[in-house]
Order: sequence, then C-alpha cells, then structure tokens
Amino acid sequence: MSLSIRNQLPGTVSSVTPGEVMATVRVRLDSGQELTAAVTLDAVRDLGLGAGSAVQALVKSTEVALATGPVAGLSIRNQIPGTVAEVATGGAMAGVRVDVADGALTAAITAEAAADLGLAAGSPVVALIKSTEIALATA
Repeated sequence: MSLSIRNQLPGTVSSVTPGEVMATVRVRLDSGQELTAAVTLDAVRDLGLGAGSAVQALVKSTEVALATGPVAGLSIRNQIPGTVAEVATGGAMAGVRVDVADGALTAAITAEAAADLGLAAGSPVVALIKSTEIALATA
C-alpha cells in the first residue's frame, strides 16, 4: 500500500498501556528517541501490537508543529529535535523539511509562522506532535 503521508518513522513498540477505549503505545525509534501514540484498543488488537512489534509511526505534515527549542509545560509528549533542511514558501503556507535522527519530517505551517520563527536551512528546531496525531502501521 502506498500512502500520501510523508512522515514515516520506523520503530519498535516498547510498551502498550490500555485504557477503556484507547491505549497509549510507546515506540522506540531506531535512533533511541521515544514516541507516544494514542490509538484505539481495536487497533492494538487488529495490528497485534505488543512489546517488540515492529511499526511505522505515521504523521501527516499538517500535524507537525515546530518550535525553535524544547518546550516545557506542554501536554504534547512528542518533541523531536532536528535541523531545518529546507523551507519552501508559497502563498499562505510553507513546507519545512526537518532532518531528524531517524530520517526527515515535513511540517506544513503558515508562511507567517516560518518567517516569525526565522526558519532557514541549518536552523535548529523541535518538531512537536500530539500523541493522538500519530498513526501506527505494521508490515
């Protein structure tokens, strides 16, 4: 299956914490970075997720926010450090490609935000991703 989601990070499930309807799934990326995904219990069962499962963490570029440094006091669990590789600005939006330890992430942000943050190739950034915006896929 081919997907339009460009942000695909390989990793291994380190733990699954079930709730009533949803579960949090901790994923250790190949670099050692940890991500948390919130998925339904049905998805956990259907995908056969458990510690040791190989997965791809999938994130739409519109769900990736950028900060110019680590952010404290925030409910967003996933903060991935990286370096801006490219900023493509057109009209109202900008596409920002960020090199991270596990490859690259793309963020779709407003052109105004990219300008306000002074984003350019070489800028250090932190990609922020809510756990509810991470989908998981298995092979």
